[in-house]
Amino acid sequence: MCDEYKLNQVNRELIVRSNSNTVDFALLNDGKLIELHKDEDDNKFNVGDILIAKVRKPVTGLNAAFVNVGYEKDAFLHYHDLGPQLSSMLKFIKLVSTGKLKDFSLKNFPFEKDIDKHGSINNVIKANQSLLVQIVKEPISTKGPRISSELSIAGRYLVMVPFSDRVSVSQKIGSSEEKDRLKRLVKSIKPKGFGVIIRTVAEGKKVAELDKDLQNLLNKWTAMCKKLYKAPTPSKVLIELNRASSILRDVFNDTFSGIHVDDETLYEQIKDYVLEIAPKKESIVKLYNSSVPIFEKFGIERQIKTSFGRTASMSKGAYLVIEHTEALHVIDVNSGNRSNKAKNQEDTALEVNLLAASEIARQLRLRDMGGIIVVDFIDMVKADHRRKLFNHLRDEMKEDRAKHKILPPSKFGLIQITRQRVRPEVNIKTTEIDPSGQDQEVEAPIVLIEKMNVELERIMKGPAKDKGIVLNTHPFIAAYLTKGFPSHRSKWFMEHKKWIKIQPRDAYTYLEYHFKDKDGKTIR
Repeated sequence: MCDEYKLNQVNRELIVRSNSNTVDFALLNDGKLIELHKDEDDNKFNVGDILIAKVRKPVTGLNAAFVNVGYEKDAFLHYHDLGPQLSSMLKFIKLVSTGKLKDFSLKNFPFEKDIDKHGSINNVIKANQSLLVQIVKEPISTKGPRISSELSIAGRYLVMVPFSDRVSVSQKIGSSEEKDRLKRLVKSIKPKGFGVIIRTVAEGKKVAELDKDLQNLLNKWTAMCKKLYKAPTPSKVLIELNRASSILRDVFNDTFSGIHVDDETLYEQIKDYVLEIAPKKESIVKLYNSSVPIFEKFGIERQIKTSFGRTASMSKGAYLVIEHTEALHVIDVNSGNRSNKAKNQEDTALEVNLLAASEIARQLRLRDMGGIIVVDFIDMVKADHRRKLFNHLRDEMKEDRAKHKILPPSKFGLIQITRQRVRPEVNIKTTEIDPSGQDQEVEAPIVLIEKMNVELERIMKGPAKDKGIVLNTHPFIAAYLTKGFPSHRSKWFMEHKKWIKIQPRDAYTYLEYHFKDKDGKTIR
């Protein structure tokens, strides 16, 4: 099992770009962009932050309360998100905020009875009452943040849950012996009054590493409790790690080969954090210093331009069409101008669908799409092909940290996916102002070049490859294809061993192009 895992390992790199008030993080797997995050200075509501907040009003009909957390819209707190130990937490807050309790360890704290699992919000909290809440979903669109008063403080290997005594282990750890070992170790070091969830990355770790992580979490808890004394409501009392550290905490492993940062202050912060969680990997953190922008150097700008439009290209001419509605996302799988005489239609459909499943798993993470996603795959008659597609999609989404569920294909070839949505979807504009002077926006040149690459690849597999190939295109695009060394045209020559003649056409619109043979006939 371990050998198989090593064979499937990929090289991961985190590229960090700093601007005046934002920091962008790009996660690459073998050079391919799989996640993109933005950390903005003015974002006051990050998932994981804990605030002391004030109940605005309980609403009996919803069995929930609206809570003032300092956002323009009140946060929504459902009864099921209160946590069973709410009464103990409220008692603790009252004692600490008035200065009557200065021991925050909970070992001598008298716990209250758990609240009724099916109770009413009016019986447990009142208007103007102060309580600790945690952001579980950032403000999205017109909605305020989603919150919970069942607190959890995440570390590298463990998640600590105050006012609980339960120890649980990540379901992703397959070995029952390892689960038992970790449970036994954590129970031996866990303080009274705190529950612990053992994370997947704790697999194989020694008690000293787990204890160090737990002590860090207890120190965070103590620092948070000290802020509660006479704290104004609403106010933030525990800040989740900055985005760079939280990404590293959640995804960092032995496959990381490089962390490249273009800002010296951030570089020092990230280096210190890596030194803390993986001292042997400190040397992979590198300060990037070049006149070429960091996202351009690592090919990220190009991937952003080609990945965030309405269509997403795959290899061999296949592509996805991604549409968004208020309630759901719809992804349509298209085979493009794909012809494969060696295979029948069913095998071609399977091949395109497997390719699409991999790209869809990447797109969901990259755009951080949440809610309901409906995928219209190409119809397949054979049940074993549908099963193969379903299993492949599940495997491709295993590394997705967002909670998700995939339903088997319907008889119409549709697969439904639900994916946890805790942050606004990453939405990047990929169009540009038309440089020909018309008052409209057009696709970025790099997206157009991607389409040309796909079409040329198809042409080179057909009979037209033996004839002279001429590309007619707008003068701006013609100049873009022939400039510099190696130019796009010279790259085509090196790849296909065929020289493509490029003819500028003044009458063409900016996006118009045609591949023609030596007789001037358009190659279909």
